[in-house]
Parts: sequence; structure tokens; C-alpha cells
Amino acid sequence: MAQRISIGFHASPPLALRVEDDQLKGFQKALAASDDGWHELDSEDGKVTLKLEHVLWVRVESNEQRVGFGAS
Repeated sequence: MAQRISIGFHASPPLALRVEDDQLKGFQKALAASDDGWHELDSEDGKVTLKLEHVLWVRVESNEQRVGFGAS
């Protein structure tokens, strides 16, 4: 199942992607390993190669469906 994620960096706006669960888990594992190298993600829009030392945060959005303003 695809997850919506946003990745924040030191000196650029966040990057929004849709990635499969296995891609997200691999990315999170690379970040947790404190590896400052490069990591490649396969997203719905294509491949993205990231320099891990520049990643500040990762937000994984919930999959709940929302319609309209203030829907809960």
C-alpha cells in the first residue's frame, strides 16, 4: 500500500512523495543507521535519490479519508 510522506531538508522546501511500505521501511532503516550516504526511493512519480545527511525530518501521513473542512 502506498504511503504519503513528506521529507524536510536543511535548505530547501519539503519533498512530498507517495511510496510503497517496503520503500518507506528501507528509507527509515537507512536513516536510523546514521548513514550519511545516498539512498534511492522509488516513488509513484519516479526514482528519488537523497543525501541522507541533509534530511531533517520525515512525516508519514495517515491514510484516513477526509472530505471537506473540519471533517473528523
